[in-house]
Amino acid sequence: MKHVIAGTAGHIDHGKTALVRALTGIDTDRLEEEKRRGISIDLGFAHLDLGPELRIGFVDVPGHERFVKNMLAGAWGIDLVVLVVAADESIKPQTREHFDICRLLGIQRGLVALTKADLVEADLIELVKLEIEEFVRGSFLEGAPVIPVSAATGQGLEELKTALRAVAAATPEKDASRHFRLPVDRSFTLRGFGTVVTGTLVSGAVRCDEEVEAHPLGRRLRVRGIQVHGEPVERARAGQRTALNVAGAEPAELPRGTVLTAPGLFRPVTRFDCRLELLASAKPLKDRAPVHFHAGTAEIEAEVRLLEPASRLEPGSSTWARLVLREPALVLPGDRFIIRMFSPVVTIGGGTVVDIAPRRYRHGEHPGTRLAVLASGSIPEKLSLLVGETRYGSGLGELVARTGLLPQEIEQAAPAAKLVLLQQAGSWLVSRHVLELASERLCEALAAYHRANPLRAGMPREEARNLVLPGAPAFLWDEVLGRTAGVVAEGDTLRLATHSLTLSEEEHRALETIEASFRVAGWTPPTAAEALARAGLDAARARRLLELLLRKGTLVRLSDEMLFHAAALAELRALVSAHKGERFDVARFKQWTGLSRKYAIPLLEYLDRERVTRRDGDQRIVL
Repeated sequence: MKHVIAGTAGHIDHGKTALVRALTGIDTDRLEEEKRRGISIDLGFAHLDLGPELRIGFVDVPGHERFVKNMLAGAWGIDLVVLVVAADESIKPQTREHFDICRLLGIQRGLVALTKADLVEADLIELVKLEIEEFVRGSFLEGAPVIPVSAATGQGLEELKTALRAVAAATPEKDASRHFRLPVDRSFTLRGFGTVVTGTLVSGAVRCDEEVEAHPLGRRLRVRGIQVHGEPVERARAGQRTALNVAGAEPAELPRGTVLTAPGLFRPVTRFDCRLELLASAKPLKDRAPVHFHAGTAEIEAEVRLLEPASRLEPGSSTWARLVLREPALVLPGDRFIIRMFSPVVTIGGGTVVDIAPRRYRHGEHPGTRLAVLASGSIPEKLSLLVGETRYGSGLGELVARTGLLPQEIEQAAPAAKLVLLQQAGSWLVSRHVLELASERLCEALAAYHRANPLRAGMPREEARNLVLPGAPAFLWDEVLGRTAGVVAEGDTLRLATHSLTLSEEEHRALETIEASFRVAGWTPPTAAEALARAGLDAARARRLLELLLRKGTLVRLSDEMLFHAAALAELRALVSAHKGERFDVARFKQWTGLSRKYAIPLLEYLDRERVTRRDGDQRIVL
């Protein structure tokens, strides 16, 4: 069944509630004061089945100017509007304000119900029709049906239902495949059930026993039960009037203005950038003007900051602006909102949310250039801009929260946005340009390092990372290494594949001298300083040659200042291994080798590490 939400709009006492009651048989005035005074004060709800495949949910809004804020709480989720105009009064102030609100909220479809048609002559009805046609000219209601009706006599009701069926059939359904969002318009306690919240499910779907998150409370709740138009269901989807029985919060903690979403997706904000439109009937709006902000079912005090170089916004014009809210609200890019003056409290404009994590613009920067991309660019264009503004990319979850897009939309758009999706990092997106630039910088850094250190095998890995991608996540560094052709990783060092050690004739002689010093000394080697002194080079170059011998394995370091030639150690291993199974102590070892304790102890510890021997108390066993 297709579900469409229709909202009434119009001046007080023009018969909105009576019309809904005549169409549906449901009295939407539920409050005692509403029945006593004969006016709607708060939102009312009803539904009408127009055949087996179409159900229209009605949101009946109050028409009194004092209750326009309640009207706004109901208008945000409607798909089409029934503009109600009394035939005996025609267009009145709240008719105009309600109609302005519908236009600012981007409502695209509707019709006009000319109520109380039984109270006036036919020629007056025709005159009012002409006034209405003039009033809606150039708007979304231009050419829409204008149907005289009477809730008292039933005149025109069938014609109105037929027109409603036609308009509803042409109205797109809300998207149940998107993220779940339910702005709360009522919360109360139901005996035997606990906390119940109601609202128009504007996107996504929700099931029994699922977890939802309440914003801005920031608490997770469990859905214990669901009703749609008073009937228990297992699942509610976008476009339905929905009541949720939730566990985890009291009604007072979930007031009107609360938004329920899927858990862990979104964060409330206190400022956002937008495209702001000022009604032609409003007064000029000054920079930093205080306003009442309405979005979803929330009403919050706010301040308007104009982002373009102007001290005020003129009536009938639009601009880029930043709204600073006194309290946090959950809004997403593309959401429509309304602003009203502080005094008198009248609707003066509205707009569309563009960026919920606004940046600080530098002097001389033009915010409009950037915001135009976020407002009307393609998904790849938006993603390219947002990720491009980060240093090392963004997580998929962060982009979902920032844009309101589905994860699969972002993943599909990544190639066109020139982004690389790193799945091993928990779905991280980074600009292809960042990776390419890092690869270039790595090659340049290694080339410079090789020129400055020709005797070293390569650059320490961490030194290269801090130079090329300082502060970057480890997985991003790994991705750069994997993508950079011509770079070889050897242990903790990196080098260019083309790099090879090149020694001058002088350095070759010095290398042979150092190596010979240890080879000839055997098990009683010189200190490093003594060996380097014989090299005939400056200390820095001589030490690099020593490091080269260590890297090649020609020399083996047993302690800071005790190095042995690999051949000497191999000879020692052979000597000791010839005594396989024997027990011996330090004195016996000294007899075998002729070494003093200075050399014997480090060499015995070396043999233990190499598993040639095993220590057993004061003795050792040859393995």
